[in-house]
Amino acid sequence: MFTGLVERIGRIAEIREQDGFKVLRVELSSPEAYATQLGESIAINGCCLTVTAFDQKFMEFDVSFESLALTNLGRLSLGSIVNLERALRMGDRLGGHMVSGHVDGYGVLESIEAQDGGWNVYVQVPLVLSAYIIPKGSITLDGVSLTINAVEDMDKYSRIRLTLIPVTISHTSFSELKAGWPLNIEVDLVGKYLERFASPYVQQSRNQ
Repeated sequence: MFTGLVERIGRIAEIREQDGFKVLRVELSSPEAYATQLGESIAINGCCLTVTAFDQKFMEFDVSFESLALTNLGRLSLGSIVNLERALRMGDRLGGHMVSGHVDGYGVLESIEAQDGGWNVYVQVPLVLSAYIIPKGSITLDGVSLTINAVEDMDKYSRIRLTLIPVTISHTSFSELKAGWPLNIEVDLVGKYLERFASPYVQQSRNQ
């Protein structure tokens, strides 16, 4: 479990192909060990991955081809900046919102408007995820917990507007955002649980 508060950024230093998966080698932004043990979970752009090797400067992760196909991890190249967050510990403050690290899909960055030192960002979200998106609700984009300012439903997608403050831009991979970039999306867990709880199958089983 994560919070969507990015702790550090890293840079893709190497991508190696293995049988059935790829290995991502991430260079840390400062020479200080980030991972503490093999097998721990760290979110890369909002995707929960397992640490397979690490030292003071690098970390490695095995990424399945399914994850590469369903997230923007498959679009990363050498030098790409990624957002990093370690798994939440019991007793930690929940500064963002509850994030599982399981990406629901990805949207497309449509445009950026500079405003008062920050940015208004417009993102196209697949219609299949639109039911879980509400104004002033929470969403995770590339591992960053954000508040949705507005939602506009279109024929083929929904457009959401979010505001990025200067500290978010400078401390995350968003500093290099460009129109057309696919953003990993994880919608709020609460909406998915409520939908499942209200489904006719679950209601029928509860009444038996």
